[in-house]
Amino acid sequence: MGSTTKTGGVERSAYTTVFGSLDSYDKGGVELINDDARHYAFSNIFEVASKSKPWEKVAVAKNFEYVLEAVRAEGTSPWRTAAHDEFAVCLDGEVTVELVKLEASPLPSDAEGSVELDGEPTGAKMGRGFLKRGHQVLLPSGAAYRFTAANPSVLMMQTIAGPDTQFRWAEICQTV
Repeated sequence: MGSTTKTGGVERSAYTTVFGSLDSYDKGGVELINDDARHYAFSNIFEVASKSKPWEKVAVAKNFEYVLEAVRAEGTSPWRTAAHDEFAVCLDGEVTVELVKLEASPLPSDAEGSVELDGEPTGAKMGRGFLKRGHQVLLPSGAAYRFTAANPSVLMMQTIAGPDTQFRWAEICQTV
C-alpha cells in the first residue's frame, strides 16, 4: 500500500508492507494497460493453500521446467526426496523440517520433481529446522525430508515439476 505526502515542498512516498496469511489475505488483481489478459496469469498463494488438502503441491508459477508450488502444511507430511535441490519458504505459520541423508537414492540422477518415499528413510540424520514466516530451507538432492506443522501453515516450494505437481491453472488463475 502506498501514499504520497508533501513535506517542505518535496513529495515523499510512504509504503506499508501488509503480510497475508491463511486467515487474512486480499486476492489482489492485475491491471492491464493497453495489453491482452491472455499474456498474464495471477493467483494468490494463500487462496490456493486455503483450498488445498494438506501437502498437495499446486503450481502457482512456472518457468520452463521450474515451478513454484503452494503447499498447505498441516500435520506431518510423508517423507519425500528429489534428485535435485529444492527450496521451501514458510509464508505463514510454523513448520518443522527433518532431513536424512539417504544411503541410496531411489531416483535416477535426471529425475524431475520430488517423490513420496515408502516408509522411513534409511541414512544419517542431517538435522532439523524450524521455519517461521520468511524462513527458508534448502532441501538438498540425495536427502529425504518431511515437514510437520501443528497448525495450518503455508509453504512455497521452488522445484522442478514432477509427478505430484498439480496444475490447476483454470481453477486458480485470474486472467482479467
